[in-house]
Formats: sequence, structure tokens, C-alpha cells
Amino acid sequence: MAESKGRTNNYEAMFLVSQAAAHDLGAAVDHVKEVLGRGKADIIAFKKWDERRLAYEIKKQKRGVYFLTYFSADPVNVEIIERQAHLSDDILRVMVLRCDHLSEEEMRAADGQEQLADEVKLRAEKLAADMAEQEAADKAAAAPAESSPAEEEAETSA
Repeated sequence: MAESKGRTNNYEAMFLVSQAAAHDLGAAVDHVKEVLGRGKADIIAFKKWDERRLAYEIKKQKRGVYFLTYFSADPVNVEIIERQAHLSDDILRVMVLRCDHLSEEEMRAADGQEQLADEVKLRAEKLAADMAEQEAADKAAAAPAESSPAEEEAETSA
């Protein structure tokens, strides 16, 4: 590994996360941030860029979620970030580019962490509601059929 010279550069990275891993969006966001953290990156902006069908299958996945992030890091640590992303089962692809064409203010303007946090919260609530609904349906299917009071009267009078 190369030796650090104590400087930092700004970078732009695009992470492609599998649709299966992004089912729990909060965990997918945390995973990408963890990969950046292992490379000692200071995140400037982070947002969900898009969710779409892939042009071709990657690791048997047909859909994916893209995360766009801007960060500052030592150039030596960018190798660590890329290596960690390539070793991850959840991250299908990563592309890291040096970002000299944007000022830090422009990068901060692209931040979508608040919207992403709202989407994570909404998805978690929907998932919890779906699970509760499924649980109720399972209980109803497993419970023996109980007769109504009108049916009981008809049985006793017959």
C-alpha cells in the first residue's frame, strides 16, 4: 500500500447496490457509509440517485439501487474504499472519480440525506404494516372456523 502524504482530495463515487440488499434501504445506506468509513472518508453529500432495471444481469441481479456520494479522503484510502466495495456481496459495482470540477458548495447542494432518511422511515413503516397484515392473515388461516351466533341458534333449534 502506498504511503500517505497527508493531503486530501474530493471524490465522487457511485455505488450500485443489489435490489435484494436494498429491500432494507436503511441497512443498504448504512453499509455504503460503513465502506466509506473504513477508508476514513469524510462524507460531504450522500443521496439515493436512482432505482432501476440494469442493462444486463450482474451477480444474477436484474435491478439495482444507485447511491451517489461526494466525499473527501486521502488518495491512499480510496484504494481501501474500492477494495471494500469489491469484497462486499451487497455492492454490485462502484466507480470512484476525483471531483475537481465541483466546488464543495456544489457538492453540499447535491446532498439528499434528509430525503433518504424520510424514505427509509416510510419503507420501514410500510414493511412493518405489511408484516403485521401477513401475521394477522396467518393467524386467521390457522384459527379454527368459529361459527357466528346466528349459526349456533340454527344448530340448537334443529
